[in-house]
Amino acid sequence: MTEVLKAERVTKQFGGLLAVNEVDFTIPAQAIVSLIGPNGAGKTTFFNIIAGIHDPSAGRIEFGGETRIARSRRSWLEPLLWLVAPAIIIVITVVLGANGAAESVIIIGLFLTIIVLLIVLVTGVARPPWYQHLITRVGIFRSARPNDMVVAGLGRTFQNIRLFANMTVLENVLVGMHARLKASWLDALLSTPADRSEEVTSRVRARELLHLVGLKGTDDELAKNLPYGDQRRLEIARALASNPVLLLLDEPTAGMNPRETQELTDLIGRLRRDLGLTILLIEHDMRVVMGISDRVTVLDHGEKIAEGTPDEVRRNPKVIEAYLGAPVE
Repeated sequence: MTEVLKAERVTKQFGGLLAVNEVDFTIPAQAIVSLIGPNGAGKTTFFNIIAGIHDPSAGRIEFGGETRIARSRRSWLEPLLWLVAPAIIIVITVVLGANGAAESVIIIGLFLTIIVLLIVLVTGVARPPWYQHLITRVGIFRSARPNDMVVAGLGRTFQNIRLFANMTVLENVLVGMHARLKASWLDALLSTPADRSEEVTSRVRARELLHLVGLKGTDDELAKNLPYGDQRRLEIARALASNPVLLLLDEPTAGMNPRETQELTDLIGRLRRDLGLTILLIEHDMRVVMGISDRVTVLDHGEKIAEGTPDEVRRNPKVIEAYLGAPVE
């Protein structure tokens, strides 16, 4: 079966704390995989590494057939590249000045140096695809950032809901589409037909996603006014708006009553069935995990202690010990 994501010996250390220790992990295409473990097991840290929020201390993660997450390599060389073009302009300006060029030529040269340096610095911060391809060609590797992972096809929700509280439900979903929009800033500035057309299709798609997650008719509600369970659904809709291949759900049923939990569990199943999504979730409700997962991976103190089908994991002595805090008699 095709693997959407593959992690090899992923390690993350915060000072003296080893949060994740040499974890190997794969996610097959269109599977629902759960990551479980006691509090402090390293689950959210591992999630954040996959999402590009934390760089690993060691190991690597392949996503979409490419190594996207790993320790930086030759990163010290990147600032030197930024200085190449400005340095060339300065050298040319100095040479022209030494050969008796007019003062205006020297001033123009210095002005161009400043402009080029600013453009290079902005490019280095924005890291568009052509720039990342360029630095890779010269042997520099920079681990993907969260926005890079979204563009690559990863969507996620958070353990603590993170919505734009004072924006409407529809606007929250539209924000999630940003990485997929094609109209340029110039199209937006001039309100071109392409921009207006994309605005219409985006709103249509946003309403389809709201309908999918059970929020039809809430377009103009402020996000902060939604009930807790609906805010969870809205966060999922926003993640879906980026058209992900892999969806990360961090404790999606936390704080829900049994009815809401069952409804959201059913929704997760529909996302895989109807959209063909691959889903990785952290979840503490074992009824949800055992009822929906194709495979379960268990972490304890940052290490993988078990992996397999829900039934295999449920009977694993190491898993029982990790949760109960005592060896099985």
